[in-house]
Amino acid sequence: MNELQERIVKDGKYLGNGILKVDSFVNHQVDPNLMDACGREFAKRFANTGATKILTAEISGIAPALTTAIHMKLPVVYARKTKPITMPDQVYLTLAPSHTKGRMVELIVSPEYLANNEKVLIIDDFLASGQTILGLVRLTEASGSTVVGIGTLIEKSFEGGRDALSSLNIPIESIACIKSMDEGKIEFVDS
Repeated sequence: MNELQERIVKDGKYLGNGILKVDSFVNHQVDPNLMDACGREFAKRFANTGATKILTAEISGIAPALTTAIHMKLPVVYARKTKPITMPDQVYLTLAPSHTKGRMVELIVSPEYLANNEKVLIIDDFLASGQTILGLVRLTEASGSTVVGIGTLIEKSFEGGRDALSSLNIPIESIACIKSMDEGKIEFVDS
């Protein structure tokens, strides 16, 4: 999907240390038309997975997960990073390192919304090291459910996340796959 790649080149900013800032269209200010196009693309790619629910991590994964859910007619659950008082005492919780926060973060889901025997499609903004997605996989498995696919807007292939997820033996799809960001020049896998 060239639309996302074009937007990354036009408005993305490489900040060094493997950090790509896409705040102006994905995770601070959201371009709803672009996210809708991405959601439509994910829905097409994962149409045959039998997914019953979409899972993501707050906050940057919510926009692509929501638009995918609209096109697939599925509910979205997002893992919270802090536990609100409205959540029950017993929760599914795991820790995952955050590259952009520079520390470990909690990922928390209420058992009310991730029940036993769901077929979970994970949608997130980035696939870098794969650690956040592996955290979402752990939450899914703790609930007694199964991950049926993983979709990310942007994959940084040079960070090894796909390799970290390969043992899951499920479809992994990225709309834009970056092979390098050397010297601030973004180069995509298919270009």
